[in-house]
Amino acid sequence: MVIPRSPVAVVLLLLVGGGAVAAEPKAAPAGRKPITPAAPSQPKLLDFVAESHRDAVAAIVKAPTLAAKATEDDFAAHPAVYDFLLAHPDRTSLAWQRLKVPCVEITDLGKGQFFWADEGGSELTWQTVGAFEHGVVWYATGKVKAGTLFPTVPVKAVAVLQSPRTAPDADGVSRLKPQVNVYLQCDSKLAAAALRIAGPSAPRMAEEGAEQLLFFFSGVARYLHKKPDQVEVLLSPKGK
Repeated sequence: MVIPRSPVAVVLLLLVGGGAVAAEPKAAPAGRKPITPAAPSQPKLLDFVAESHRDAVAAIVKAPTLAAKATEDDFAAHPAVYDFLLAHPDRTSLAWQRLKVPCVEITDLGKGQFFWADEGGSELTWQTVGAFEHGVVWYATGKVKAGTLFPTVPVKAVAVLQSPRTAPDADGVSRLKPQVNVYLQCDSKLAAAALRIAGPSAPRMAEEGAEQLLFFFSGVARYLHKKPDQVEVLLSPKGK
């Protein structure tokens, strides 16, 4: 699988077819029992979102212009490494580059904010606005130009990434099964024009972007599980 480079994929990468509903946080299973969906009685997503962003997140999740969901097959990894990658997408991007795989450039703005831009005029700033056991909620704002025939549109996005996992074994390795729900909201007139151009391919493009988002993190985690001696080499800060 290729790491996301197109604006559409990057929108999904950053935080975030259609019609997906908000996923509720999952409980972490004990031991090596199969990873199962969360019980319906669990807390609601917004219970875990910071009050300062709760209304904004709710507005996007309840009325997205485009939404998608993706789930990965379970895989073995060190959970501390995977969680580090989620918290440091700039280091994840740098790790792919060090592996000689073309990847988007992500900048750490400090205070938990990250930034991405491309030569076509797309740019997004995002941050973590909620967290629960083995899960994060990202919120992003910016503008995206999905192609030469598409208008540049202001966007807001939310992604809910959950990574339920088994308890670590004697070597500290767990089996993880991440899933992500992504929601993209943009100006209705411009979005309608862009979606008309994309036609029926738009939901599949969104789904592929969500799949790439998961692989962006899991691909490095899987590699480092097989080559733990490369952790410091791949995840060290830029310039080291």
